[in-house]
Parts: sequence; C-alpha cells; structure tokens
Amino acid sequence: MYAENFQLESYLKRIGYTGPLELSADTLTKLMRAQLFSVAFENLDVQAGKIVSLVPEQIVDKIIGQGRGGYCYEVNGLFAMALQALGFHYKFIACRPMFYPVRRPKTHMVLLVEAEGDQWICDLGFGSYGIRAPIALSSLEQIQQQDFDQFRLTTEQSGAYVVQALVDGQWLSQFGFEPYESEWVDFMPANYLNSTHPDTIFVQKLLVIKHHEQGRDILLGDQLKQIRADGTQVQQLSPQQREDILKQLLS
Repeated sequence: MYAENFQLESYLKRIGYTGPLELSADTLTKLMRAQLFSVAFENLDVQAGKIVSLVPEQIVDKIIGQGRGGYCYEVNGLFAMALQALGFHYKFIACRPMFYPVRRPKTHMVLLVEAEGDQWICDLGFGSYGIRAPIALSSLEQIQQQDFDQFRLTTEQSGAYVVQALVDGQWLSQFGFEPYESEWVDFMPANYLNSTHPDTIFVQKLLVIKHHEQGRDILLGDQLKQIRADGTQVQQLSPQQREDILKQLLS
C-alpha cells in the first residue's frame, strides 16, 4: 500500500506515537492502539452523498492532512502504509460481517501482519465491537482480554476463522475470513456497496465511533452511547449537541 504523499513522520505525529519502531509484536500492538485511539471510525462522506475514495493519496490527505477519520478501507489502508514504511509484511484480507440476521457478502477488510514468527489480525475499522489490539492466528480459542473487552478467535466447520466478542455474557460472531490475500482493487465493489446501498448502516445514519482506553463513544444518528467498564450511558442529542459531540469525536 503506497501513497506518494505518505510520510511516516506525519503519520506518527497524527496518532501521537513516540514509541519503538522495531519489527516486533509489541510495536505492532502499540501502533495499532495509538491509531485506534486517535483516528475516529466515521461515515461523514457517505452521509454527504459521496462515494468513499480508495485512492491512497486521498486517504492520506483526508486522515492526516484534514484530521478526519474513515471506515475500514481507509483506516486499515492508512495503517498498511505505515506498516509498509516500517518494513512489516502484511496481507489485505476480505471478511464477512456476521452480526446481521442474514448472510452478507465480504464487505469488511482487515490486515494480516507477520511479526515474531506469527500472523496477527489487525483491524482499526470494524466499529462498536472491533478488536483493540492484534490477535495472533496461533491463539485459537484463547480469550483475549483487551482493556475491559474480551475477544476470541475460533473456526467454523469450513475452516474459516471467526472473531467473536463477549457481549452481555454471550460470545457473538463479529466477522469471519479465510487467510487468503486480496488486492486493494478487490475492495472497490464492496466499497461502492457500503457507500451507496440503502441497506447499509453507513447510508442510513450518521455513525462516528471513537475508541479510547476507558471505552468507546458511539454517535449513531442523534444518539450518543458512551460505553465504559462500569456501564453504558445513552443520551438523545439536540441538533446543536450533536454538532458539538461530532467535533469532539473527530478532534
């Protein structure tokens, strides 16, 4: 993943990262969390009637130049640029969202990154129950405690991997995948669907999610949900309150 206007120094400044840069699992984890906690998951372009651009240079300008966020292709694409600049080997992986009531196409994308002899799932753009740190493929059926959230990696009878999150005491499947590489261009049809199809949440409502160490804040339409270890608060917002919260989440 390459963009002519990508500069590692500018990226690190954007996510506020000053830690180690060696090719280790620790670096991978710290980089992913720094970006996750700095760059919002958001669909403002879709809500404005635009098709999200997958041009790498435009992704860099949007997230680094304009201080915006993005959805999975954008935030994971930017992370791939940083990994490439550092020398990590990675693959783009097409994933099937699994929280819908019916089977859906593979419209999600994650990265599978090599570090310390293992392959690690990295994802900065799944939304509410997205992982908060890399998960190794070798950690099947092991509970992953990430801040106050718990995840695990399991498999289906077909052999496909499934990432699950513990939600209200139940393990719920979030997305599934086979560890086969996709090219960047392969995500153009899915991106068009996510940007335009009336059944997608991105078209239906404004969605902004900001993760942080204490939890996550989710703005969906005019409702703000603040999820913390000790509980969840939900607030209906006036138009002015929504604008104020939006600015805070994108800052």
